[in-house]
Amino acid sequence: MHSKSAVESSNSHVLGIDLGGTAIKLGRFRHDGACVQSLSVPTPQPATPDAVLEAMLRAIADIDPSQEAVAIGVGTPGPADATGRIARVAINLSGWHDVPLADWLEAKTGRPTTIANDANCAGLGEAWLGAGRWFRNLILLTLGTGVGGAIILDGKLFVGHHGTAGELGLITLNPDGPECNSGNRGSLEQYASVP
Repeated sequence: MHSKSAVESSNSHVLGIDLGGTAIKLGRFRHDGACVQSLSVPTPQPATPDAVLEAMLRAIADIDPSQEAVAIGVGTPGPADATGRIARVAINLSGWHDVPLADWLEAKTGRPTTIANDANCAGLGEAWLGAGRWFRNLILLTLGTGVGGAIILDGKLFVGHHGTAGELGLITLNPDGPECNSGNRGSLEQYASVP
């Protein structure tokens, strides 16, 4: 297992993976956040957990053939458990309920892996390196297959009691509107997401 000092070494890289409804995007990053290589592959359809895992493993082998990356982080389209091990639910992916994605990737790659909500990852990245770096408080909105969000308060990610505070796409706009995969009706995601 790689140590924290290995991750912080100026020569080391980590892999960042964004799991989306239509694409899986990967980046190999230096400790300062600079992306040195990127890759995008289609999300398998149907996007079952097993099919997505296999697609991720092939893409990881393509972007890091020498297995030099010391750790893997994955942003998933929905809440993860508090330990960063389990994808609780991914509304726009088939069969994604309590999927132990971090454990699966660690077992297959031998590298420490953590998962988090994709929009929260984007919000933290924006607060660290993007336009939000000058502010202690910000809200980030993501638009794609779904609608997500991240809330940064006083320089810290705010997730709320159940870890879903930034799930802005599930806000009800019209209680009589179209049904969402979450079971909600008329949510923002039904009106603003990209099919």
